[in-house]
Amino acid sequence: MMNICVFCGSATGINPLYAESARRLGSLMAQSSVGLVYGGGNIGLMGVVADAVLKEGGRVTGVIPDFLVRREVGHRGVTSLEIVDSMHQRKQRMADLANGFIALPGGWGTLDELAEILTWRQLGLIDQPVVILNINHFFDPLLAQMRLMSEEGFLKPAYLEMLQIAFSPEEAFSCIYPKKG
Repeated sequence: MMNICVFCGSATGINPLYAESARRLGSLMAQSSVGLVYGGGNIGLMGVVADAVLKEGGRVTGVIPDFLVRREVGHRGVTSLEIVDSMHQRKQRMADLANGFIALPGGWGTLDELAEILTWRQLGLIDQPVVILNINHFFDPLLAQMRLMSEEGFLKPAYLEMLQIAFSPEEAFSCIYPKKG
């Protein structure tokens, strides 16, 4: 079975478009029999996308460090909740399970996950597609920074081109799971 790893916030943000997009992405994944791999939380966009997959009868694998489970933010209703020792082990395990990655809006944790997976892709440690779901142009400043990194010689243009940008859940999903036929 195919799995998409979704990086997203432990908050929902102030714009309802973020939660609505997370819901749509989760529903689309479940309806297409694509499993969700994510950070295992029951809060924020993480909880929204997981609940949407579960509501449609889909499979959800959460990967969460023990210290976050102890803070009672682990989603107990998921298909499988894997508890690991550290944030690094969390990222590694999610990458091991994923056929592709989609980043939704979020904070430091989302940025960390996205940066690490892009670095792994650049170094050839993974080859799965990486997509930014640029809801409400949330990622525009980050994308401008990435272009500046390339223009100033710190990031080869080919590495920047590995990253796919989508503006809807449907577009993001199709970057990883294109319709056949």
